[in-house]
Amino acid sequence: MLNFDFKRYHQKLERCEPILVRGKVTKVVGLVVEGAGVKAAIGDICEIITNGKKVEAEVIGFKENALLLMPFGEIRGILPGSEILHLERHATIGVGRALLGRIINALGEPLDNKGTIETEEEYPLYNTSSNPLKRISIDTPFDVGIRSINGLLTLGKGQRIGIFSGSGIGKTTLLGMMVRNAKADVKIVALIGERGREVRDFIEKHIRDAMDKTILIVATSDQPSLLRMRGAFVATAIAEYFRDQGKDVLLIMDSLTRLAMAQRELGLSIGEPPTTKGYTPSVFAILPKLLERAGRWSQGSITGLYTVLVEGDDMTEPIADATRAILDGHIVLTRELARQNQYPPIDILSSISRVMPDIVDKQHLHLANEFRDTLAVYKSAEDLINIGAYVKGSNPRIDRALNLIDKIRAYLRQDMEESISFEESLIQLKEIFHEV
Repeated sequence: MLNFDFKRYHQKLERCEPILVRGKVTKVVGLVVEGAGVKAAIGDICEIITNGKKVEAEVIGFKENALLLMPFGEIRGILPGSEILHLERHATIGVGRALLGRIINALGEPLDNKGTIETEEEYPLYNTSSNPLKRISIDTPFDVGIRSINGLLTLGKGQRIGIFSGSGIGKTTLLGMMVRNAKADVKIVALIGERGREVRDFIEKHIRDAMDKTILIVATSDQPSLLRMRGAFVATAIAEYFRDQGKDVLLIMDSLTRLAMAQRELGLSIGEPPTTKGYTPSVFAILPKLLERAGRWSQGSITGLYTVLVEGDDMTEPIADATRAILDGHIVLTRELARQNQYPPIDILSSISRVMPDIVDKQHLHLANEFRDTLAVYKSAEDLINIGAYVKGSNPRIDRALNLIDKIRAYLRQDMEESISFEESLIQLKEIFHEV
């Protein structure tokens, strides 16, 4: 048998420089770059090189033999024939404790001029949801520091709840109160499709005092749709990292509607057919994949608060309907209550926390139901009362509602600088019905 010196060949192979296969841009249509000559999978990252300028792009689909990419940066300047280099890496985000107190964009780059961020490991953006049987039942209240939610819409650790609101009602103020007051180890806020001016206002007016435990991910409305969509997944991946460290994480995403709009732009760009109100099928497929990643596990929890912008205050529009079916409850903010100077303008009768019966005691649940019943009785007779057509003594339930309505309204109002703990919320709820 011949003796080969394999070691000599190994040494030569180690000294060889691999040949990088580069493709070419064949067409640019709208927001999408078509290329050929590169083998890559959906979700892979490529680099487009034009006159020395490098722009990273993500593979979002295929069309016949063409590769469809969407750049993270400016698409202007990309020419037919520009080189495409497959970077052989998937969409990930660097994570670590150094992210606490920082403001980053959808690529993980710092926006706060505090220097680079030293990350510990990489987490995949488009992670699959875990085995549902590995989840732990939600049985512990989550204190958000807001009286009406703690007392009447009690949230649990690991719950996913939607905040449904029209524009200009007070959603941002409510989110700021939650970031400041919620009892969580880590708070992650994703501003998706937000106006650039409002980002600084949100930081300075609402969460500056809570930044030491907060991570802010910003993808403003002027950025490419891929970055806006990516920002939501970056926030979720970071939340998963801290959950795996045994932390209770509060994940706030503002808003799912703008995420859906970004995904609609992506879908239409690659030829998806529009369906309800122009939303593509991929929009309704991506929502459960994102929302199911929040929850409670043995090592930690992610409590998700997701805002939904309802057009014309229509609570039945497509994204509101789709998210309501996935989430574990919803909080509805109404313009009518805002006009009545009730802040936060939460419509208790239209809102629900589906896990509340499982995480509060029987007395608490009884008081919350009695509160709702009393408020509903007053609402049904409000027109008669306002025109003076109701005569006291005609209906005992209405008489009781009239006697309690001022206390009920006071309970629902809370100053934006005020923080009410879960225990205080329950005590004040008992005081309404003299059951302290």
